[in-house]
Amino acid sequence: MEFVQRRLPGVWEIRLCPLRDARGFFMRAYDVALFEQAGLHRAWVQENHSRSERRGILRGLHFQFPPYAETKLVRCVRGAVFDVFVDLRPESPTFGQWDSLVLSEDNHCMVLIPRGFAHGFCTLTDESEVLYKVDSPYNREHEGGLLWSDTTLNIQWPEPEPFLSDKDQQNWTWQVFVEQHAQRMQDLFGR
Repeated sequence: MEFVQRRLPGVWEIRLCPLRDARGFFMRAYDVALFEQAGLHRAWVQENHSRSERRGILRGLHFQFPPYAETKLVRCVRGAVFDVFVDLRPESPTFGQWDSLVLSEDNHCMVLIPRGFAHGFCTLTDESEVLYKVDSPYNREHEGGLLWSDTTLNIQWPEPEPFLSDKDQQNWTWQVFVEQHAQRMQDLFGR
């Protein structure tokens, strides 16, 4: 495994190293010792599996407020997705900035997204499956979402007219988040 710090503080790209032979490949998808050595091990409490059955589906941008804010370890095991993460930590020097990474069954990359980030992805293939671990249980009363098409964030999605859930069409703009909800993220620093 190779751990690569991304542009936004706390976000890590993890490159897996498959061992290939005539049968296919074998690889470690998680190793406590290596993650501890990199300072990235978490007590994962839940693993989620998302399947999308067409190109251009967009899920997100989702997050949870403290005390249920969650670190995510995201991996695409079938197809490919354009994975996006937005810094929601008010005291961060990159507050309001986003970054992205293509995750696919072919590139064997994962991304570790710390607490205090919104996360979403857009499918790049007709069938995509994403697995992600979280270090905090889901809590409906503490969830939030940012509007994928917010012009202030100006995320450069690969699909200009994605297929969205009704819920994701109603997510907050960046301005609404900053004015009404950002203060709830303050206590993430120091954790």
